[in-house]
Amino acid sequence: MLTQLRARSALFLVLAAIPAGAAVFPEMLGEFTRGEVTTPKIADVPLYTEFSLQSAEQAQYASDAAKFTATAWRMRDTTGAFALYQSRRPADAVPSDVTKVASKTATSLLLLFGNYVIEFDGRVPALTELNRLFATLPDLDMSALPNLPAFLPKEDLVPNSERYILGPVSLQRYQPGISPSLAAFSLSAEAQLARYHLATGDLTLTIFNYPTPNMARERQEAFLKVPGVLAKRAGPLVAVVIPPVDSDAAERVLGKVQYEAKITRQDLGKNPAKDLANLVLTGMLLAGVIGGASLLAGLWLGGSKWLLKKFGWYREPEAFTLLRLHEHRADKAPENNP
Repeated sequence: MLTQLRARSALFLVLAAIPAGAAVFPEMLGEFTRGEVTTPKIADVPLYTEFSLQSAEQAQYASDAAKFTATAWRMRDTTGAFALYQSRRPADAVPSDVTKVASKTATSLLLLFGNYVIEFDGRVPALTELNRLFATLPDLDMSALPNLPAFLPKEDLVPNSERYILGPVSLQRYQPGISPSLAAFSLSAEAQLARYHLATGDLTLTIFNYPTPNMARERQEAFLKVPGVLAKRAGPLVAVVIPPVDSDAAERVLGKVQYEAKITRQDLGKNPAKDLANLVLTGMLLAGVIGGASLLAGLWLGGSKWLLKKFGWYREPEAFTLLRLHEHRADKAPENNP
C-alpha cells in the first residue's frame, strides 16, 4: 500500500509539473475545434510509473457533424511507449498503417509515434491531420523500438496478446507465476510475453532478454530449478513456459524461439576533433611525399650526371678565370717629410 501511495505521489508531481504552454494537441485538427484540455485519469499508476510516464494530455474535439476525444501519453523513451501501447491495445483491434505501430477498431485508433502513445476515441483522423500533429509534438524521441518482439513465434499466436515487461510491476500484472528475483531485473532484463492458442489449451510464453549470453545461461539454470518450468536459452534470450501446460506442446513452442544477432549501424555525426586530427595527419603525409619526391629527384639528377661523366658523354664547361685584385695595405702609415 505504501509503495502504491509513493508511486501515485511521484506521478502526480510529474503531471503537475507540465507547463501550460506545452500542449500536445493543436487548437484545430482538420475541421474540428479543440475544446477543454485536461489530464486523463491514470487507472494503474504503478504500471505507468514503471513505464516512465512523463506527461499526459486529453482534449475534446468537436465540429457541427461529430466529436471525438484525443489522449496522448509521453513516455521517457520509445521502449516505455511500446510497453504502454501493448497494454492499451484492445483485444479486437486490427493493424493500421497510419504509423509503423498502430491498431484500430470501428470507432478508435491507437498508435505509437516515437515516445508518444496517442489514442483517438469516437473518430479515426485522416492521415494528413495526423502528420500535422506529429510535426508539432514536443520533446519527441524517435529512437529505435525494442527488437525482442521479433523473436516471438508467429504460429498459433493470439492476436493482441503481447505484453512488454520492464520490471516487477508489469511482471506481476502479466505473469505473476514468475518472481521478480527469478527474472533478475537488476541485470537490466526486459521481457516480451504472448499467449498461444493450442489444441491442448492456451500457453503463455515469456522471452527474457539479458545483456550477455553468460547472464542468460545463469538465468536459464535458475529457471530450470523451479519445478515444472521449461526454459530454453538462445543467445542472450531465455524463453520460459511455466506450468501447468502440456510439456510436448510447450517444447514445440520453445523450439521455435531462435536468436539471430543483428547489428545496427548508427551514424553519430561528424567529430570535430577527429576531423582536425585527420587534417594534421594529411598535412604531414603530404609534406613527407613532397620531401621524398625532392630527394629522389636530386638523386636521379646527380646520379645521371655522374654516369654521363664517367663514360665520357658529358664534360664540364671551361671554368671562368677569376682575378682577385687586392689593394696594397702598408703595415705602417707613411711618415711625413719635414
